[in-house]
Amino acid sequence: MTNSGLNAPQQAAVEHFTSPLLVLAGAGSGKTRVITEKIVRLIRNQRLPARYIAAITFTNKAAREMQARVKTLLSKEEARGLNVSTFHTLGLKIIRQELKTLGYKPGFSIFDAQDSGTLLKELARKDNLEEDDAARWQISSWKNAFTSPQQALSSAEDEKMAYHARLYERYQRQLQAYNAMDFDDLIVLPVQLLESQPQIREKWQNRLRYLLIDEYQDTNACQYRLVKLLTGIEGRFTVVGDDDQSIYAWRGAQPENLALLSKDFPTLKIIKLEQNYRSTTHILDAANQLIARNPHVFEKRLWSALGEGRKLQVMPCSSAEMEVQNVISEILRLKFKHRTLYHDFAILYRGNHQSRLFESKLREQNIPYKVSGGTSFFARAEIKDIIGYLRLLTNPDDDTAFLRIVNTPRREIGAATLEKLGEYATQRESSLFSASFEMGLTEKLSGRALMRLQRFTDWVRELSVQVDDMDAAAV
Repeated sequence: MTNSGLNAPQQAAVEHFTSPLLVLAGAGSGKTRVITEKIVRLIRNQRLPARYIAAITFTNKAAREMQARVKTLLSKEEARGLNVSTFHTLGLKIIRQELKTLGYKPGFSIFDAQDSGTLLKELARKDNLEEDDAARWQISSWKNAFTSPQQALSSAEDEKMAYHARLYERYQRQLQAYNAMDFDDLIVLPVQLLESQPQIREKWQNRLRYLLIDEYQDTNACQYRLVKLLTGIEGRFTVVGDDDQSIYAWRGAQPENLALLSKDFPTLKIIKLEQNYRSTTHILDAANQLIARNPHVFEKRLWSALGEGRKLQVMPCSSAEMEVQNVISEILRLKFKHRTLYHDFAILYRGNHQSRLFESKLREQNIPYKVSGGTSFFARAEIKDIIGYLRLLTNPDDDTAFLRIVNTPRREIGAATLEKLGEYATQRESSLFSASFEMGLTEKLSGRALMRLQRFTDWVRELSVQVDDMDAAAV
């Protein structure tokens, strides 16, 4: 252990700046500390101002935690301008600063999964088809692989995939007309921009002179392209990952991106972090035996200095009900034997459908609990709809809110109508709501389509006047 409290491999990773670096970090090996310490070294030892450094994580929670750790190590002045964010937040930053070049106007909307699903179902309905979530997942998969609608159509293996490819093209056209993009576009659009505009690419390479990326095994093809475009041929980066911890292949993650680094950056240095600070030897031995059966590119074996610890226990159960009963009984036994608290225990289950049985038994035993990872109240469709109405009433120029509620409930305002409205609003540089009242729209829409649209916008305008004299509860 060094004076800084880092072990030798950690210290080597923190001090390496002469070439691209891949840190193969097993679970519990202190990888986050390596990233935060390296940020400090970049600023203090390498004299690189914080504004030129970007640390990228995969969740907002991880980004907040990393930001908080860095703040304890640096002064406010030293940390000023440091970029700590997710890939999507970084992509959004690039989009906002290059909006005009991308062909978008200010106030663009970002569609979430529900919004995208609603739009795709509307487009499918025009073809007299009932669309399920398969199209949304397929389109997202194509975007993560940086596959265009044209490429998707040319490589379609059957008629269903060909239909999804055609739907993909219409979906993108519709988003553009709405001055909107979906979550995947936050990576796709910056990649398209940086690949096609050398001057803009050079500008961003100069702005972000060193990248540190966590959980690199979870990157998809599009995110990998973004990393290469931002770091340039010099490869000014440190990436931390572990192919044995990749669990997101179902959403496009490619752990083979770790191996591609050696091919794309020949001077890449690899450092392994194999000491685990979280678990005992018995746990790690079991984990190593399981990992050894996985296909993986890099060999490593976790070890611990925390002693052997207790042996793992396996309790076979003949039914889901017995499994729940045994788990609850074990919690109660350990609590009273060791005088622990309920918040010292955690129950991990394989699927959300198992939650009900556990919750019922915990309530029956009066055991307090909290379910993590459930749907947020504000993420529920009906709550988002209500908030959409309130947002549009207070700000009629909110295009995101307009698109959220224009057909909730259904008003037979079709996707083609909204596409034409979006194109007209873009030409006029106005909001969708304002554009719906302009005389020029009569040349774009049929009489029936215009009537349905203006019936809705007239109602919103009338209601927005009324709410000025109403209290919040009445609204």
